[in-house]
Amino acid sequence: MKKVFASDFDGTLYFYKGETEEDRLPPANVQKIKEFQAAGHAFGLCTGRQIGGLTPFIGGKIECDFMITSTGSNIVDREMKGIRRLEVDRKIVAEIVKEVRPRGNRISIDIDGVINVFEEMDYPGEYNVIRGDFEEEAPQGMIHGVGIHCETVDEATALTAEINEKFGDHLNAYRNVIEVDIAPKGTSKGEAIAVLRDYYGDCKIYGIGDSLNDLPLLEASDVSYTFPYAPEEVQKKATKVVPTIVDALEDCMND
Repeated sequence: MKKVFASDFDGTLYFYKGETEEDRLPPANVQKIKEFQAAGHAFGLCTGRQIGGLTPFIGGKIECDFMITSTGSNIVDREMKGIRRLEVDRKIVAEIVKEVRPRGNRISIDIDGVINVFEEMDYPGEYNVIRGDFEEEAPQGMIHGVGIHCETVDEATALTAEINEKFGDHLNAYRNVIEVDIAPKGTSKGEAIAVLRDYYGDCKIYGIGDSLNDLPLLEASDVSYTFPYAPEEVQKKATKVVPTIVDALEDCMND
């Protein structure tokens, strides 16, 4: 039976607050992933980020067998071919932008895997700046998801609840630490794992994550992992609590 390992990105594999490149993407993580794949297993990401929010950081280092992006609405294979693509209604996104943008929150919109924002930013990869009204200036294409940056956990919690209350018939909002990840209705990291099962067929899925938005991933996996620094609710749902993703991959290989 094929082993398939689905990993969250931020706080699990990649640590964006690290001072050096090696702090942010530890070489031990990269090496263990390569060993895992060399043994015939499949490794991929399961994240709220867009494809364009991943490639600048893992390119030339990690070659994923699959990527579940934008909380499951854009799933691609090793060659970046679509496994499953869904979209959030453009008119609903426009309403959210009109409500949230005046508050000063940074908004990122996934259009066909490309990051779209409303102001210039210090970012090493490709992104597009929407310089005027969203409805008039945003590129055409499938909107796979929306990310909204908040300053505190309380703000992110309140905004997640607000968006789900107002637009819950059309989408799902998830709190990801101090980010709010918005995906098409019915889509989650867990629902995406079901798609992955169909894609790989006879397989055993292992999942790892560190935040509340990873709960659907952990619950849908056959074996799940998290860390001592994860919220207590996440630790209770995981099969095992491990120090690092390296430990999880070793445990998976020995299973």
